Amino acid sequence: MSRRQEQETARREITEVAQDVLRMELPITMPGLGHVNCYAILDKDGAAIVDPGLPGPGTWRALQDRLKQAGLAPRNVHTVLVTHSHPDHFGGAGRFARDFGAKVVAHHSFRFGVSSPAATEPEVSADDLSAHVAHGAHIAGEADSSDGDSPAGDAQALAQLRAATSGETPWGGQEPRPPWRVKLKWRVMRLLGRSVIPVISHPVEHGDVLNLAGREWFVVHTPGHTADHFCVHDPESGIFLAGDHVLPTITPHISGITSSPDPLASFFFSLDRVAEMSGVKRVLPAHGHPFEDLAARCQAIKRHHYERLEKVKEIAREIGPAKVAAFSRHLFRERSWGAMAESETYAHLEHLRIAGEAECHPGDDGMLIYEVG
Repeated sequence: MSRRQEQETARREITEVAQDVLRMELPITMPGLGHVNCYAILDKDGAAIVDPGLPGPGTWRALQDRLKQAGLAPRNVHTVLVTHSHPDHFGGAGRFARDFGAKVVAHHSFRFGVSSPAATEPEVSADDLSAHVAHGAHIAGEADSSDGDSPAGDAQALAQLRAATSGETPWGGQEPRPPWRVKLKWRVMRLLGRSVIPVISHPVEHGDVLNLAGREWFVVHTPGHTADHFCVHDPESGIFLAGDHVLPTITPHISGITSSPDPLASFFFSLDRVAEMSGVKRVLPAHGHPFEDLAARCQAIKRHHYERLEKVKEIAREIGPAKVAAFSRHLFRERSWGAMAESETYAHLEHLRIAGEAECHPGDDGMLIYEVG
């Protein structure tokens, strides 16, 4: 598999991708990714920025450099939009608010924390992550950069209880965790009063309107990658700021560890919601390059997951009732095996169970066993 757009190293140069909208690529060292796009929306008062990278001094230096190229300083940033609760999207928000009084805009259901899934879930799918590793990428995981009543319902209730009380996943495996250095770093920053977690001063919901650069931008709630993900659309210019909801060449991670009972169904709904929008001329993703055909990309991502669901059914015919880990090892290549692949597999199995195409029950060891078909 060739290197994907989203894995390209951040370029220092800024580019104007639409009227009054600048793309600023920030370097990150996260699994499967080489940069995050921070967009600056310019107006007479300064700028609103979208997704200001990871926490830490490296990202902050890169942000200052990009802003300087645009003739701006951090004090000119009056608003920070955070599309969802992953660290490479909210990292600089707290500092802009604390030091310069910027507003912080995020969805009202925004949730994160050092010990929460939002702080540990990977950004990209297990397939895309393993392909990146196979190409010799440096995976450090640093938060910085150098630049019911039925038997199935009972089983689910037991699984959720175990997850809540033991730290295990609902299916009994180990959830993805950040490196110990990241957790230690965040705890130290919190003790020093420099928490990476921003206070959301302006929570938004689907249909809200934001006035940016003298134009009306509409909030579009797009759960799936995370439950709190949102995009913004400017009908006047045809610009759609997509965050991680729709990426140009990779698929975002759909985790089984989420507040949604069926995260895959939520993702399908959100893809249909944005694919049906009229007047979208250019899509600005959080990783990778801008692209034009939003509807086509949404359909391609849905096809990928439908094919994955059919593959799960084929696996079930081959191996019979099995645990999530067993399904995962047939669904993914060996280089992808682990907590992340199991989380994606669980999301697909739960989608089939809720659709009535699978059943599950706890095994003798308490781990869930799925029977599909």
